[in-house]
Amino acid sequence: MGTIKTFDDLLVWQKSIELTKLIYKITSKFPNEEKFALADQLKRASISVPSNIAEGYGRRTAVDYRRFLSIALGSVYEIQTQLRIGLELNFISTDLYDEAKGLSKEIGIMIYAIIKKLI
Repeated sequence: MGTIKTFDDLLVWQKSIELTKLIYKITSKFPNEEKFALADQLKRASISVPSNIAEGYGRRTAVDYRRFLSIALGSVYEIQTQLRIGLELNFISTDLYDEAKGLSKEIGIMIYAIIKKLI
């Protein structure tokens, strides 16, 4: 594995970008009446994950990095909840739900591991 020189070298950041792209794909199929409700909330939460990873990394202190990673982790849980709501409302296929949930769980585990290393 190469040296991490910036936040975009972090695998967790790269995977969170993939999750954001997947969320945009999923929400593009939502009914029109949901474009500014659940779909918008899902997109904002997905954007929050890589953004907070990057911002925390850029703060250059363990305390700040942990705080921003905790916010990113909260957004991961928010995404998981909103995906479940979308599934139960039949806005999301089981296949896309499983893919997004699996990726979000993987990201959550990675974020949590980084937080634990910073304690």
